[in-house]
Amino acid sequence: MTGSPGANTCQFSSREKQGETAPSSSYVEELRPGADGVFDERICINISGLRFETWRTTLQRFPDTLLGNKDQLAEYYDYRSNEYFLDRHRPSFDAILYYYQSWGQLERPSYVPVNIFSREMQFFRLGQDVYERFRKEEGYLKPKPLHMPKNRIQQKIWCLFEHPETSVYARMIAVFSVTVVLVSVATFCVETMPYYRERYEQTNATTPDSYSEELKNNPFFIADSFCVIWFTIELTTRWLVNPRKLAFWKNVLNIIDLVAILPYFLTLIALAVKPQVTSASLTVLRLMRLIRVCRIFKLSRHSRGLQVLGETIRGSVKELGLLIFFLSIEVIIFASAAYFAEIKQYTPGDGYESIPGSFYWAIITMTTVGYGDVSPSTNSGKLIGSLCGVAGLLTVALPVPFIVSNFNYYYHREIDNRAEEEMREAISLARWTSHSVNQQSHQMSTEDLRDEDVTKSMGKVKATIEKSVAV
Repeated sequence: MTGSPGANTCQFSSREKQGETAPSSSYVEELRPGADGVFDERICINISGLRFETWRTTLQRFPDTLLGNKDQLAEYYDYRSNEYFLDRHRPSFDAILYYYQSWGQLERPSYVPVNIFSREMQFFRLGQDVYERFRKEEGYLKPKPLHMPKNRIQQKIWCLFEHPETSVYARMIAVFSVTVVLVSVATFCVETMPYYRERYEQTNATTPDSYSEELKNNPFFIADSFCVIWFTIELTTRWLVNPRKLAFWKNVLNIIDLVAILPYFLTLIALAVKPQVTSASLTVLRLMRLIRVCRIFKLSRHSRGLQVLGETIRGSVKELGLLIFFLSIEVIIFASAAYFAEIKQYTPGDGYESIPGSFYWAIITMTTVGYGDVSPSTNSGKLIGSLCGVAGLLTVALPVPFIVSNFNYYYHREIDNRAEEEMREAISLARWTSHSVNQQSHQMSTEDLRDEDVTKSMGKVKATIEKSVAV
């Protein structure tokens, strides 16, 4: 039951600062007999000027919470106004009070941010199980347990390669790894320039020995070899010191690391097995080298922004599927219409020789690319082309708000999850590596943290994470 700010609608028994007096008649009128004959007290809770009224037995349905525990709630009792005063977030308290009234139904108001409502839950001590259930319903990931190697040396190596935030050396290794990835991608791109391609392209090699000799004199191959050596050392070391070696290969980022180095070794194996280097085998080798472009995805290990983008795409699969479905329907419709409109003035190579051949024109028109290599010449074809462009623009624009909304959701969820993960990992890593930790950090828990402590701690961690996510 909610009240309005300003008006004091609660009339309790008058109490003096020195002690309590016998209940007055007005106070007795606001008591109701319970099922067991005991009078139930109607209490008033003032939340930053907005007064709420409810029965004490309603709050006592959850005695382990702040409002349900009479002794804990007494700390906020104001004797002058005969009410409990709490300087908290008023819009959130509607849902908090309904949690007691509905015997445990908790639903966050849509206009209250998740982080603010989470802090209110922590303040009113609704319980760890309620907090975790709320986080799960909001789509937040449950914190994964931190698995550390048992060997002390392996722990240090594991921290160097898996957790750049643990030390200066770990951060240096992370920066070096990113640099090697960028060098590898740059090498892959620069070697395709005409000057270098004509100078170092392996076109005259007919035997494995001659092909290998040309590779040795190729600076791009030498640079690529150094990059692959580092990638191999990094991947092997991380796998050897990982305490869960089977689960290691279930991580998508680790699979990307493996795919990034496979083409190099496949090339060496092909050279060792093939007796002759033919044009067909060169084509296969070039295709395998093309897979090196996957190395750019290794940057996602060090960029939270790329990981958020991947989560957004995965979370928007339904919207993207609908987009492709609608585009496919419209492509068939407009390609068919354009074909029958242009068939009277058909000339070989104009792009309208068949309905499937008109798909290309329909796709580049609907996606507003418009290369100009295929264009209608009849008046009816131009009208169909205009309608096709407008329809494509509207179709492509429809799912954009949903995708942007998903990105904002995953972005803020990543910040919050990373903030909690940073605090948990800092405490766990300090215990494992015997680093000293502030006594206040050891006592941190989701349920016991005060709002002021949460604001300070989470604020510092979030500021750091927002910078890393933006990279």
